[in-house]
Amino acid sequence: MTIDEELNLLDQQLRRLKIEYEIYFSNPTKKPPADIEWKVLSLLRKFSDGARISFSQRYRYNEMAQRYAIYSDLWRKKTRIREEGYRRPQDAILSVQGVRPAEEHEAQHHIAYGVGHGNAAAAPASEPGPFTVQCSDVSAERDRVESLYKALVDAKKKAGESISGNLDSFTKFVNKKTNQIRKDYGCHNVEYSVEMENGQVKLKAKAKI
Repeated sequence: MTIDEELNLLDQQLRRLKIEYEIYFSNPTKKPPADIEWKVLSLLRKFSDGARISFSQRYRYNEMAQRYAIYSDLWRKKTRIREEGYRRPQDAILSVQGVRPAEEHEAQHHIAYGVGHGNAAAAPASEPGPFTVQCSDVSAERDRVESLYKALVDAKKKAGESISGNLDSFTKFVNKKTNQIRKDYGCHNVEYSVEMENGQVKLKAKAKI
């Protein structure tokens, strides 16, 4: 099978996966389409390094990888609501809606950094911060992580906020978060940004193809 044929197959499987998830969320007796999703993820990972594909093929792959990242983020939210029940009025809307144009943005995370660890939750897209850096292999990108740490510390100092942990613990945190997001979204890079939001310093991360 040629690369173009495999990309055609990926496109077909992605469309089928979207339909199967729509059926799953509308039918309480259905099981999630894990087998189809596994096939989609396998193909996404196969071409993630871009080493064997042309520019046009890479462009097409990026579009499909981004589309999956958007869908996957929504499916996780809807699955959580399906399993835990409605907790907020907007959950009832989310549980039945599809992906509308307004929702088609890059999956983005707010990160709470503490002593070498943190957590991330899906958040609406916002304007890029004044400092951004992309990571894919943290062990080989110490200078980038150090620049990110310095930007975060400086921003927190200016805002009168404190930060716990040192550069080593922060590096371990970024390494763990980068690996997690790359695995979840099938992306090559993770973009981190230091931003001011509602008077508070935020460290954010989002999947980048």
